[in-house]
Amino acid sequence: MKGFLNRLIHECKNIREIKQIHTQILTCSNISKHDHFFLITRLLFFCCFSDSGSLSYATHVFRRIEKPNLFVYNAMIRSHVCNSSYRSLELYKQMIEEGVRPNHFTFPFLVKECSQRVDMKLGGSVHAHVVEIGFDRDPFVQNSLINMYASCGDLKCARQVFDEMFEPNVVSWNSLLIGCLRLGELDLALDIFMKMEERNVRTWNSIITGFVQGGRAKEALDFFYEMLKSGDDKVRPDKITIASVISACATLGALDQGKWVHSYLKRNGLECDMVIKTALVDMYGKCGCVERAVEVFKELDNKDVFAWTAMISVFALHGLDEEAFDLFGKMKEQGTKPNHVTFVGLLSACAHSGHVEKGRWFFNMMQHVYSIKPQVHHYACMVDILGRAGLFEEAEGLIASMPMEPDVYVWGALLGSCRMHGNVELGERVAQHLIEMEPLNHAFYVILSDIYAKAKRFDDLKRIRASMEDRGIKKAVPGCSMIEVDGVVHEFSVGRSLEDEMEIEWILTGINGEIKIGGDAPTSYQEFIDTVT
Repeated sequence: MKGFLNRLIHECKNIREIKQIHTQILTCSNISKHDHFFLITRLLFFCCFSDSGSLSYATHVFRRIEKPNLFVYNAMIRSHVCNSSYRSLELYKQMIEEGVRPNHFTFPFLVKECSQRVDMKLGGSVHAHVVEIGFDRDPFVQNSLINMYASCGDLKCARQVFDEMFEPNVVSWNSLLIGCLRLGELDLALDIFMKMEERNVRTWNSIITGFVQGGRAKEALDFFYEMLKSGDDKVRPDKITIASVISACATLGALDQGKWVHSYLKRNGLECDMVIKTALVDMYGKCGCVERAVEVFKELDNKDVFAWTAMISVFALHGLDEEAFDLFGKMKEQGTKPNHVTFVGLLSACAHSGHVEKGRWFFNMMQHVYSIKPQVHHYACMVDILGRAGLFEEAEGLIASMPMEPDVYVWGALLGSCRMHGNVELGERVAQHLIEMEPLNHAFYVILSDIYAKAKRFDDLKRIRASMEDRGIKKAVPGCSMIEVDGVVHEFSVGRSLEDEMEIEWILTGINGEIKIGGDAPTSYQEFIDTVT
């Protein structure tokens, strides 16, 4: 009978069948106590870990087990953590009270719950139990502790656990690396990455994704090519790698490299799923290749909201407002519900094309038709729409009605409109507010200077420039631009060395000896600089 019931559990397809089997186990009279416990445990494991299982029914079964052993407790603790029910620590307390001693499989899941709660104090208490019971040198437990401390923002403690490890493995290195990246400590992550002797796909994906999200996309691409050059079949790029690399290409505007990655997908038989294709739509759009973005978009079957939104945003970015509006209509016809990002794209399209009424319509539709509460970036778009149209009173009224504090983007949109229309009085008030928010941001001083210059208020212009000098604020931070040549992204920034100046002067001297531009060619480096600045 035991074998028959065990086979039924193994072949079970849903929770309804498991309940029927449970009934048979409970009502069967010719099953020994040992076999009964075995079958109930098997049934519990099905409820905990099967795709067709149920944590609530597992809890029902667990409560009727007379003396749960360590394996039963571990199963329940793990199941609660995986379902984020935050009850694993209660089970652990019950387990200790009943005299069941934990093992090295118990603590990683308890620590994981502390990570989920982002509760380092609780995590420290669990760590103390780990040390007390003697599992503080177990690699599995140590790795979970590194991840917990890093997740809670304490890299010092994470590093301390790491340094205490007898022989850190790739999981240990990855846990520390991911913690650094999660906290934006990119240089520290790079230092750890360089010391790692063993790297798996997760290592490369973490560093590439972390650098893309941290605003260092060019370095992320360098890591990708280093990954390819490693020649290790165990670390071949997967879908996560490709999605991050495509995002890096989009950030840099590196069209040739984006095309190469697209072809790499096809050559290596990697699945080009919805996520990847949506990333390609975004990349081609941001690189200025709208036609190619449309081609990839059309290849998508059963488009989700992210795909529709990506294409709408591409049209908005390039001022193709009618195309964006038409696509939104098709999206609705297909029954796809827009999200808050969709409306950012639509409102941006309205701002770029001057569609005030359309902007109001989308703003109202978002709230009253789709029950999407406007976020700060939606308000920034609306202020931009109204400000560009010179509707300053309505724009100010909208800002005053915001349920959250307006940020620099909202006020910045209004300030930009004041410069566009020469609204000095409002421009002064808005600029002063922005300067109070970010006193060292040169952009607000520069825009106010432009407003004064257009109004021929040169005394005020001098006052602003003097204020910038007093505060040590330069007119602009060193500029930076990137250009892609033969598939290589080159970065250029403003800045001159003495050697640069001597070379420029030498070139200008040569040019001056050969050509005259109306008799007024610059005769020195400084004169050239004065001319262009």
